[in-house]
Amino acid sequence: MSAPGRRGYFTAAEIRAAEAELFERVPVGMPMRRAAFGLAEVVVRELRERTGGVAGRSVTLLAGSGDNGGDALWAGSFLRRRGVAVEAILLAPERAHAAGLAALRRAGGRISDGPGAPDLVVDGIVGISGRGSLRPDAAKLVAAVRAPIIAADLPSGVDPDTGAIDGPAVRAAVTVAFGAYKPVHALAAPHCGRIDLVPIGLRLPEPNLAALEPMSIGADWPVPAASDDKYTQGVTGVCAGSATYPGAAVLCTGGAIAATSGMVRYAGTGAESVLAHFPEVIAAPAVSATGRVQSWVFGPGAGTDAAARERLAEILATDLPVVVDADGLTLLAADPALIGGRSAPTVLTPHAGEFARLTGAEPGPDRVSAVRELAESRGVTVLLKGRATLVATPGQPVLVNEAGGSWAATAGSGDILSGVIAALLAAGREPAWAAAAGARVHALAANLAAHDTSVAGAPISASPLLAHLRRSIATLRELAA
Repeated sequence: MSAPGRRGYFTAAEIRAAEAELFERVPVGMPMRRAAFGLAEVVVRELRERTGGVAGRSVTLLAGSGDNGGDALWAGSFLRRRGVAVEAILLAPERAHAAGLAALRRAGGRISDGPGAPDLVVDGIVGISGRGSLRPDAAKLVAAVRAPIIAADLPSGVDPDTGAIDGPAVRAAVTVAFGAYKPVHALAAPHCGRIDLVPIGLRLPEPNLAALEPMSIGADWPVPAASDDKYTQGVTGVCAGSATYPGAAVLCTGGAIAATSGMVRYAGTGAESVLAHFPEVIAAPAVSATGRVQSWVFGPGAGTDAAARERLAEILATDLPVVVDADGLTLLAADPALIGGRSAPTVLTPHAGEFARLTGAEPGPDRVSAVRELAESRGVTVLLKGRATLVATPGQPVLVNEAGGSWAATAGSGDILSGVIAALLAAGREPAWAAAAGARVHALAANLAAHDTSVAGAPISASPLLAHLRRSIATLRELAA
């Protein structure tokens, strides 16, 4: 099960354990037929939406030798009862699921050698026990498909636990998850398409990978209460940018301002540009002259020279929550002792290259394990950027935010995100929640900006992303209203 307000993602081993328990309390074959019936219902809905009808339409099943092949064959038998013409391609005929194949044949389904020209194709090649890319015969078959693909449980050829893709793999229009969401559904979302969940009665443990539900983020986002003033809502300190890189200061400060309704204090040589954009900011020339704050963000455009290191060391010496990004991460990579012994929350926000500088190695295909290991070894919260952004905090589940697109992959967008997270920390939010919720709002703002004038979407820069941040927060709050 998952905590309220969170969606859990469960590994293949966790699913197999839950299935073993399920098989002991329900009749033989019932879980597979539940999954197959749900799969068939999704196919029927897709046929209706894509072709305007169901009866007389055609579906081809790509059926492997495992249970996923059985799910596809059983689903084909249900589709036949709805008047759908169903053909199955058996990738290993001698090991095809016997009961599923018999059900399909009884219903009038046919066995075929090639994909033909169906309205839809069902991918039942491999399931959660499969590892590695598609085998040559399967890869050739999938490459010949021209119709939209509905994947049974997960796209074949994609690792169920890491989402890694090291060769040919199915790219589905829709994936029908059986019983529970798996890590692949968040970590390889572009290959999964839309994801529909079909419950089959699994009893699941607390997840080690989870996502904050958008509604819960909206419900918990800090907004002014009747008794609040500018101080009680949190004061964010920003040490970013410089006279050389004033844009980083503007974007980081702007993220903090848009995120909450408290106060933002700026320390640094980019004050002129910051105040030109945001006159509500209180600027000071140095960290020591900033005044009282409840959190700090350091790094974007701040430089990596000795003076920058001193400013970072001064901030990290406080007992306040600190977000370290960009140049700050470069300084930490050179001197990890700067965060040693901190008891206050520390949030590091690397992209893959910065992660490699911090650890000496790329995140690799198992990004969840990599980010968890860094968080545990340094005693900090780590936000690893990507389309699937990961947030790891020692002793807690890793949180994932699947952005739904890559519109935020633009210069300066990370500066905005670090400011948002720091503002949430100043408002008293826990670091894991602040990082994950900040990532969700940031991603939604990018999507809103990209689609502001076009349904298809168009490339954006960081400035329109920042301009849509408040609308993003309002959208999530409306879900919780």
